[in-house]
Amino acid sequence: MDTALRLFEVHGVLAIFAIVFAKRMGVPVPALPFLLLAGAQGVDDGVFALKVLAAAAGACVLAGSGWFLAGPRDGRLMLNLLCRISISPGSCIRTSERAFSRAGAMAVLSAKFIPGVAGMAPPLAGAMGMRLASFSLLNFVGTVLWAGTGIAAGLLLHRQVAGVIRTLDEMGSAAVPVLLLAFAAYLGWLAVRRLMVALAVGSAPKLQPRELAAMLARGEPVVVVDVRGGGVSPGGRIPGAVHAPPDSEQFLALFELPASTDLVTYCDCPSDVSAARAALTLRKRGLSAWLLAGGMPAWRAADLPVEEAEPLAMSKREAQAASAA
Repeated sequence: MDTALRLFEVHGVLAIFAIVFAKRMGVPVPALPFLLLAGAQGVDDGVFALKVLAAAAGACVLAGSGWFLAGPRDGRLMLNLLCRISISPGSCIRTSERAFSRAGAMAVLSAKFIPGVAGMAPPLAGAMGMRLASFSLLNFVGTVLWAGTGIAAGLLLHRQVAGVIRTLDEMGSAAVPVLLLAFAAYLGWLAVRRLMVALAVGSAPKLQPRELAAMLARGEPVVVVDVRGGGVSPGGRIPGAVHAPPDSEQFLALFELPASTDLVTYCDCPSDVSAARAALTLRKRGLSAWLLAGGMPAWRAADLPVEEAEPLAMSKREAQAASAA
């Protein structure tokens, strides 16, 4: 353990840069323990703590700028990619869109502190048209606050951190399996989260794209609900679909429909998570709701008609926030 600490003292700045960069690129690695350790080390070496803060800020700015620049062209693709490797696949897109809807540009500043939003904020900000200078400033300040909080906590709790390190040191070689077990528990937690998402999706009744197309062709009274958020959703939707993201006024209005109404929700996020949750919410209200299996990508893949004339728009608040940034 002493050897590990000496290595951290020598290579800690580079380690923090690599860990934070990986985290901001979407890899679900824990960064807080290393920031706490750096803070505890900073009690005796303030320069080391400042170097770690600079490394964390540089890593976040570098990773965030890359995602931001990809946002205007491939915003939804980038978000889907991040969601596939996040602890909350699919739902993280909607969480991020909600954060921007409520806080506007300031969501970039606070994103690092919101689980599931930190990685989504850069491509979402780029897709929503935020200026690069505004994003860079907010991203940098937010990073300094986030990393600084972790380091400051390590400074304040340096005795406790030192106690943990001392305990591991006393354990000697036995500390290795303990740390491996802790890491395995972390991976297990991620697996459980993903399993919960899969179970939620699996419990929602599904319709295949051609089944829905046949219902529409026969003129059956079915309401197709597009639950994708504004700002990054691609132009084009299923003909006649109602744009009603969860928690929006349009979605809440669906609760007033007669119980005999058939509804089909769809999205384009991984595993149909947003659409599944929307369908389950509607069913809890006594409505007859299904999700479209595969969402918009499956509909397009089946070569079914798409309305291209009315792309999804940002909400009024999202548009004002983006233009003001």
